[in-house]
Amino acid sequence: MTEATIAITPVPPAGLPGTVGELRATGHEFRTVKEELRANLLTRLRSGEPRFPGIVGYEDTVLPEVERALLAGHDMVLLGERGQGKTRLIRALGGLLDEWTPYITGSELHEHPYHPITPAARRQADQQGDALAISWLHRSERYGEKLATPDTSVGDLIGDVDPIKVAEGRALGDPETIHFGLVPRTNRGVFAVNELPDLAERIQVALLNVLEERDIQVRGYQLRLPLDLLLVASANPEDYTNRGRIITPLKDRFGAEIRTHYPVDLELETALIRQEAELVADVPEHLVEVLGRFTRAVRESPSVDSRSGVSARFAIAAAETVAASALRRSGLRGEREAVARICDAVSVTSTLRGKVEFESGEEGREVEILSHLLRVATAETFRARLAGLDLSGFTALVAEGAIIETGDLVGAEELLGQIGTVPGLAKVLDRLGLGDAPSPGQAASGIEFVLEGLHLTRRLAKELTDDGRTLYGS
Repeated sequence: MTEATIAITPVPPAGLPGTVGELRATGHEFRTVKEELRANLLTRLRSGEPRFPGIVGYEDTVLPEVERALLAGHDMVLLGERGQGKTRLIRALGGLLDEWTPYITGSELHEHPYHPITPAARRQADQQGDALAISWLHRSERYGEKLATPDTSVGDLIGDVDPIKVAEGRALGDPETIHFGLVPRTNRGVFAVNELPDLAERIQVALLNVLEERDIQVRGYQLRLPLDLLLVASANPEDYTNRGRIITPLKDRFGAEIRTHYPVDLELETALIRQEAELVADVPEHLVEVLGRFTRAVRESPSVDSRSGVSARFAIAAAETVAASALRRSGLRGEREAVARICDAVSVTSTLRGKVEFESGEEGREVEILSHLLRVATAETFRARLAGLDLSGFTALVAEGAIIETGDLVGAEELLGQIGTVPGLAKVLDRLGLGDAPSPGQAASGIEFVLEGLHLTRRLAKELTDDGRTLYGS
């Protein structure tokens, strides 16, 4: 390979202690996971450094509750409809751990050299004393996660007897015959259970001791392991998911129950799209606003099941679909740049209808409902962006029976050739954030948006042809 291979596992910096004796000489002090999180969160609060990078729209609502839970040392459950960023938020918690932490070399449970918890590690620490070898664990390796599926077992989460170790000659009652599950293997870290209600109730019982007594039980073994971890779970509200519930004793053991939500305003909706969407073409701001308004309109529509919600992934996928449509046009028309136009948004209504749960009486009308909501969002954006501007120059283009032809297969140069010079165009493009010197693709995007807005406000007629072209006229 000509390029350096990127290491998946971070490499500890040189000069870190390699034995317990060297570690003690540095003055290192043991802190539990929750003490680490509390101290590092306080440091960021005092310095003004971002606590949860990449989390949009929760600054004044959800994040203060999460921070209070961390400062209190509480395990927590996040409740919210699909696509509200619960998993993203949970994974961000690991960023508050110390960057590097020591553990006993070879320890399955990453036990701290000062506090070994398994019989084998305690024996090793007693025998070797200050010569006990230690290794270093990066915070990215201290996060564990399990999606709760119906086939999840207690052995997956907690552990079970390892028949291979028994076959090797160890006594069945020997604690070292245990194969530890995901929870103990995340000792000294953050462990997350996604979609907790999907976990069978008899399996949820296995988490009771982890949350309260901080230990685990494996079959009939008299084994007490004081685990050190933060347990976080996510769930949809119980009135939405019919697949299961969180048992009452388990809910009681979570210190904090935090409700998440969708972006509270349009600005946050569009910021989320810009942050998360992987766009293969230029999508101008006015189109991102249309998609943001469209997503919010779908969420609020009485035809949509409000209990299931409309995921933020809906808006993200819509932006990516619009960009892909623009890229397809540029390929077919041989254009160098791909810029999305309002005609590209039409495909969203059919490709994304599967992301929306409609009310039972709306079968067969899904595309019709989404198309109507997209038109409403476009008209609202048109009024918000271009209110007060004189657009008579655009209506004059078709005043004498002329037709302007556009659509997802009409190139930018072809559209601009039909328009020519239009009074007031510069002000329109400025209002749309396209600047003083837009590219042909950007200018075409702005012009087509104006034409569609004039049609939706009943100042231009519009006709769709069988081959996918759009005709605007008087």
